[in-house]
Amino acid sequence: MRYYELDCKITGAEFETIREILVADLAEIGYESFDEVDEGLLAYILEKDFDINKVAEVESVKSLFPNNIEYTYQLIEEQNWNQVWESNFPAIEVDGKVYVRAPFHPEKEGFEYEILIDPKMAFGTGHHSTTFLMIKQILNNEFAGKTVLDMGCGTGILAIMAKMRGATDVTAIDIDEWSYNNTIENVKINNAEPIHTILGDSSVIPDVKFDTIIANINRNILIMDMGVYANHLKTGGELYLSGFYTEDVKKITDEAAKHNLKFIDFMEDKNWVSAKLIKE
Repeated sequence: MRYYELDCKITGAEFETIREILVADLAEIGYESFDEVDEGLLAYILEKDFDINKVAEVESVKSLFPNNIEYTYQLIEEQNWNQVWESNFPAIEVDGKVYVRAPFHPEKEGFEYEILIDPKMAFGTGHHSTTFLMIKQILNNEFAGKTVLDMGCGTGILAIMAKMRGATDVTAIDIDEWSYNNTIENVKINNAEPIHTILGDSSVIPDVKFDTIIANINRNILIMDMGVYANHLKTGGELYLSGFYTEDVKKITDEAAKHNLKFIDFMEDKNWVSAKLIKE
């Protein structure tokens, strides 16, 4: 699959505010992945979903900050993401316990968990706050002996982390074919097999109930699929959500409450949130 990349250059004192508005607005119209770079924001949407009129969403924000936003967009050809990642991203550490690296990064001792990510795409490497927060959730909660569903698995990093934390049965699902294939490869190089990997959306979730569901997607999809998650979660099961901002917590928890999902707490990083809920 190919993506359109929207490259927004942001300047001025309102830098963070502008970037937050752009992410929220672009997520509303189908942009599914974001990379917060020093110069501003990179937003990605599948080629089949790209509409030139959707770029007008940036124009509406630009009208509010006319001297602070410049943008371009381009269709990204399939490429060697290893080279892209090597040139842009270092290895990362989470709470001194998890070390996430690509094959070209050196090994490093002293970590309880090491995850190798061989990227075929730019998303789900652990560098974005949402992935970072979800790794922390998996570290801080009990996964041993549990059945786990990872929705929107990306590179498979969270499914692999759940497996390393002792989950006995893990299913990983993503609508993107690159993500599906990349997850299979990353599961193999981490010796995390078996992880049942499926290509599709929430409609392909197996007809079973899970102890734990992980979903790091975006606010609109989380709200739309909340009932599906609840139906596939055991009573007392845990749901971990990320891909939304602090100001969206009420919208998420209000929708969750309609499906007997009780909000427990949340973590925050750079205004991004990861929330924990339990099915009553």
